[in-house]
Amino acid sequence: MTDRIRDFLRTRRPDGPCLVLDLDVVRDNYIALNRAMPDTRVFYAVKANPAPEVLALLAELGSAFDCASVPEIVMALEAGATPDRISFGNTIKKERDVARAFELGVRLFAVDCEAEVEKVARVAPGARVFCRILSDGAGAEWPLSRKFGCAPEMASQVLEHAHRLGLAAHGISFHVGSQQRDPEAWDRALATTAGIFREMAERGIHLKMVNLGGGFAAKYLKDIPTAQDYGQAIFNALCRHFGNRIPETIIEPGRGMVGNAGMIKAEVVLISRKAAEDEVRWVYLDIGKFGGLAETMEEAIRYPIRTERDGGALAPCVLAGPTCDSADVLYEKDPYFLPVSLEIGDEVLIEAAGAYTTTYSSVAFNGFSPLASYVI
Repeated sequence: MTDRIRDFLRTRRPDGPCLVLDLDVVRDNYIALNRAMPDTRVFYAVKANPAPEVLALLAELGSAFDCASVPEIVMALEAGATPDRISFGNTIKKERDVARAFELGVRLFAVDCEAEVEKVARVAPGARVFCRILSDGAGAEWPLSRKFGCAPEMASQVLEHAHRLGLAAHGISFHVGSQQRDPEAWDRALATTAGIFREMAERGIHLKMVNLGGGFAAKYLKDIPTAQDYGQAIFNALCRHFGNRIPETIIEPGRGMVGNAGMIKAEVVLISRKAAEDEVRWVYLDIGKFGGLAETMEEAIRYPIRTERDGGALAPCVLAGPTCDSADVLYEKDPYFLPVSLEIGDEVLIEAAGAYTTTYSSVAFNGFSPLASYVI
């Protein structure tokens, strides 16, 4: 928690659960990534946190934007980005949305199959496309499924199809998994990517860009690499697999840009035991999976949690949310140790919660309001 967040909570005392995000931390994260990878363009993943203040700051700093939908494209434009700084990075798009993005000036689109290529060719003639390939995501705390990307051996066929339809076959993208704590994870994907570049060159099509995706970690309970660690490992892998002909590269940080910039203030609603002999207490908060903490699914993301009673004796607790849904349990398989003195009504601070919280918050499940957000 930064001094600015601490001062805000002390003076404003907002009611109900809320996210407070410090823009100074976002600025520092952007600068650190830029310094660590000076020859790589940053395309901030808008989905991580689309707060207008965040987008405006990053646009001012020179960031480009990875957008998953037309509304996100509009948000980036309204924040000050120009269309040449926007990528329509979702591989699953309605044709009319591709047309609208093209109308707004966007010329860079992700694809992962021939059907998606054909959509782009019909309504965005001459646009640049990059093909996303599957990556195993080994080492990531939030691995990605097979929903996005094609098998690497299909990529050349997809891109050649794009070329034949008049599109610019621009490059390859991959994602090594969100919250990737192994900087060497990019090496495996880049080895595969370099092979696709060579195959395409043999077909007379010269790719120009590698989208290195996201994966840059935020600090939760475990130590993470520095931006410099990531940058050096990725540069070494590029040199290893592309030699002195390194292509244009872009990254799509989301969590690594805003995760550690935000903190959620919550409140203890109830403390109970399921049986008299239970050693583990159930602690119910006024925020849960449906209020913005969806990434506690399978207990994948384990947020640092602080209370006003820290420093005393601890005991294991199951943490759960307030809704009438049995799935709204945050941590049960691996309980958290919280102060024995914790009481109903106490404030709980959930740190490193700036990414994928407000956007995962439901509109009004059980009548609870969406997660309030304050950007300072």
